[in-house]
Amino acid sequence: MTNQLKSNFDIDAVILWVDGSDEKHIQKLSQYVENKSLLDKKGFLTRYLQVDEIEYCVKSIQRFAPYVRNIYIITDNQIPSFLKNQSNNSEFENVKIIDHKVIFKGFEQYLPTFNCYPIETMMSRIPDLAEHFIYFNDDMFIVKETKPTDFFTANGYPVLRGKWTNFDTNSFKEFLRKIGIKKRRISKVTYKKSQENSAKMLGMNRYLKVSHTPFPMRKSTFNDYLDKNTDIMINSIKHRFRDSSHFMIQLHAAHLEILNNTYELKKNYNLVHFGSTEKSMLWIKSKLFLTEKDKSKLFVNIQSLDLYPKEKIDYVLNWLDRILK
Repeated sequence: MTNQLKSNFDIDAVILWVDGSDEKHIQKLSQYVENKSLLDKKGFLTRYLQVDEIEYCVKSIQRFAPYVRNIYIITDNQIPSFLKNQSNNSEFENVKIIDHKVIFKGFEQYLPTFNCYPIETMMSRIPDLAEHFIYFNDDMFIVKETKPTDFFTANGYPVLRGKWTNFDTNSFKEFLRKIGIKKRRISKVTYKKSQENSAKMLGMNRYLKVSHTPFPMRKSTFNDYLDKNTDIMINSIKHRFRDSSHFMIQLHAAHLEILNNTYELKKNYNLVHFGSTEKSMLWIKSKLFLTEKDKSKLFVNIQSLDLYPKEKIDYVLNWLDRILK
């Protein structure tokens, strides 16, 4: 490893993962879902279903971020198939499985949970987790060589990717809701809303709008805040499903770093995001081709890949196979 790819401090990676097709998971989920019809809806289940993206996420870290010490996968009594099927796990010796019960120790009454926000809130409780770690969803992939300084400055401050954005105060939308044209989704928590909630809780008058990129954080920033605000932590972890009060703990940590002036800001997300399953095969091929050619694109995020037609899933996974060789 060249000096450029070394860091003077340990860096770990943390990934959240669930296999929603597992029978035990489905049985557990059905005990807590009041509206059983949701269990047949793809829009509800896509948060839990997967097509082995986790394997590509892990391999992308190993391939393009070799300075990462340990890769922790947080699961609920599950093991990804690519780890189960390895007769010799030496390739993945730095990959560690962390059960929900480990990070919820002392707070087991809030398990099981089917909600990423409580798990994110507790992930800094992984035993032996490095002070500096990068948080991934299992549908995030690194697709080009990175350096530690893509995530942390030389003195250990997180490198944040985002753009300052005003809170949503769209009076026209509110008017449409009042007259019944636009539905009011009281309990809905969106990616955007959870970011706004974070900034408002810290007394900020705007928020740093982030996207679906790997997210660098410092464990001490997490833990210091949660230790002093146990009531906020409890409110975050007590909801088994998403709630309108939820906030993004990773963005909370980012806003705390901003308030302390212990961060570096990049306005370029360095990201290619696939957010729609309706795009044509030609569009997908073109976008992946351009991703490969654009040196600034370090990350790819493909949401709800399980909802894509098989032909498109196969093409995307084959593309990732080739990139990661």
